[in-house]
Amino acid sequence: MKTSAFLYPWDVLGDPDAAARVSGLGVQQVTLASAYHSTRALTPRHPGHRIVTAEHSAVLYPPDAGRWKGQELRPYEQSWVASDDPYAEAAQALTDAGLEVHSWVVLAHNSRQGAEHPGVSVTNAYGDRYPWAPCIAQPAVRAYLVGLAAEAAVRPGAHGTELESCGWYGFAHLHAHDKAGGVGLGEAAQYLMSLCFCATCRAGYGEHGVAAEELAGAVRRALEPAWAGSGSAEAGWSGVEELLGARLAAGSLRWRGHVARTLQESAIGAVRAAARPGFQVLLHADPAPYRSGANVGVDARSILSVADGVVLPCTGGDAAREAVLGPFAGRTGVLAANFSVVTGMGGSPGTLERDAAHAASLGANQLRLYHAGLASGPDLRSVTEALSRLG
Repeated sequence: MKTSAFLYPWDVLGDPDAAARVSGLGVQQVTLASAYHSTRALTPRHPGHRIVTAEHSAVLYPPDAGRWKGQELRPYEQSWVASDDPYAEAAQALTDAGLEVHSWVVLAHNSRQGAEHPGVSVTNAYGDRYPWAPCIAQPAVRAYLVGLAAEAAVRPGAHGTELESCGWYGFAHLHAHDKAGGVGLGEAAQYLMSLCFCATCRAGYGEHGVAAEELAGAVRRALEPAWAGSGSAEAGWSGVEELLGARLAAGSLRWRGHVARTLQESAIGAVRAAARPGFQVLLHADPAPYRSGANVGVDARSILSVADGVVLPCTGGDAAREAVLGPFAGRTGVLAANFSVVTGMGGSPGTLERDAAHAASLGANQLRLYHAGLASGPDLRSVTEALSRLG
């Protein structure tokens, strides 16, 4: 199977051995970040540094001033990599090493934007704003995300793109100094905490047969026992229906599904319009339509008529892989199984050969490895051994 490793430009720039080292893993492709959220990243093999702090969401190339002129929202430029165009420089080094490069674009995840433009953020049923999560129903946000998708995806030398967070983001977030674990919220409760009640979404719920104030009140009532006790463990869509009731649950999902689908169609269409023929567009996704986050919920029956394929989270046991790959059984398109190969971040590079074979038996036809820049030396050696045996 074709295999790609994720990288940041700063993993490559300033390290003359980086491109050859990645090629030596046995991968054919690199998925290289061109637009990314804030992060603190370890660089364990770089000759010039050990930590890179990306202080805010930014593009890793010079944005086109003409594209963004007059726009309320526009991308932020980076200042932590000593290059005018980190993406282009890294992409060229990787291409020179014989690797195919695809761009990696993070869309609806931007804490600085939410801090500077609080009105564009997801607003929960209690009136709290999530600055990291722009509300994708709002026209200004949608215009920004569609423009960013096209610009950040179609970079010089890129053969395709992978769009992450191209849909709803919500409550779950790896926030700095996070103190949100005191009350355990299961998957269903997190859905309730992720529902947006900005003015646009309030009107949207109404258009789909649900009064926004009724829905917000139901969310607060459903979660009251969680705050009074130790949490709420309900899981899956049945858990959402248990908390909200089937009618309100369905109405909320109709609105959110409509918003996400139309955003994905617009963003992918903008990328295709900007790219040459044959440019591949993949979506980081989850086949449970109600889920939000980096791997956005999609309808497995229809998403492959819009995108060329999906990148699916496959780290974990057999049951986890079966849950995400099973709904795509028999469908045509790229089904890329994404595995963490960083032991310190919950990955299992030592079982990659076995796990990849299991994913292939479920229909996966490509592999993604997260993340060649973050992994330790022993982790990378395990990856090299596994890929050599997989052929």
